[in-house]
Amino acid sequence: MALHCLQSIVMGVPNVEETAAYYTEFGLCPEGEGWFSTRHGGRQLRIVSAPFRTLAGVVVGVDDPDDLDRAARTLRALDIACTRDGDRLLAVDDATGMRATLAVVPRLRQPPAAPTPYNGPGRAERTGGRAPGLLRTDPVRPRRLGHAVLGSIDHERTMRFLVHGLGFLVSDHIKGEGTFVRCSEDHHNILVLRSPVNFLHHTAWQVDDIDDIGRGAQAMLEGRPERHVWGPGRHYAGSNFFWYLKDPAGNFSEYYSDMDCIPEGRLWTPEELEGAKGLFSWGPPPPPSFVRPEDLAAHMTGAHTPR
Repeated sequence: MALHCLQSIVMGVPNVEETAAYYTEFGLCPEGEGWFSTRHGGRQLRIVSAPFRTLAGVVVGVDDPDDLDRAARTLRALDIACTRDGDRLLAVDDATGMRATLAVVPRLRQPPAAPTPYNGPGRAERTGGRAPGLLRTDPVRPRRLGHAVLGSIDHERTMRFLVHGLGFLVSDHIKGEGTFVRCSEDHHNILVLRSPVNFLHHTAWQVDDIDDIGRGAQAMLEGRPERHVWGPGRHYAGSNFFWYLKDPAGNFSEYYSDMDCIPEGRLWTPEELEGAKGLFSWGPPPPPSFVRPEDLAAHMTGAHTPR
């Protein structure tokens, strides 16, 4: 695979300062000029002004300039315009307006976290003390960006851009709803949903384990219960544990852990998922507003007013 990571994203929102304060509280570190960093991934989120919440841009890592040359030839063969600027190649998905940049960057080598000891039937990995997750007092700070989910008014055209143009690989499908694609060893880095309007649905941020998912969500909900959206639970596509919250612009933000890993060259057969399997394996059912966000109709009619 020439692609190796989702390096960063640009999130457009109508209320930049309020949204920036939320992601600071969420555990990202402000870096100036709208940028926020994670513990391992560096600057991975930029928040900019936009009339409605949107995935304005993504940066995808590649290994060397030859990868850019190959992508440029592929994009042009599809009649998709692209521009080369040194070690970067820029193209735009004309269905959503999302700017995609392929950039020559080093591969992310995450320092391994210490295994979380869990006791099980006939297996005592933790003895003589309480579970470590109960004793942690440090604030939860995401280790890296995992994925973003966007709605596209032309699913097929966006998929053509990502898969046939840029080189993303298909991981799974949600029947009639969308497609999971990857540019790294994660099960997915982008999910493209069929939608009557272009919008950013959610971003997902890796933490150590289910305990840090719970600790992070609990801290975000203290005094702000309206931020809760869905969770905790475990997805089927990707297998990850999750908990979703809602930012002031209406985007969902996900703490996750234990994502499926698909190494380069490893065989993986995409499934067509439907029903609950397309959303989760266990947990509470998602609220209707997660599946069909409440502000989309107002956005379609131009009546959206940021809250």
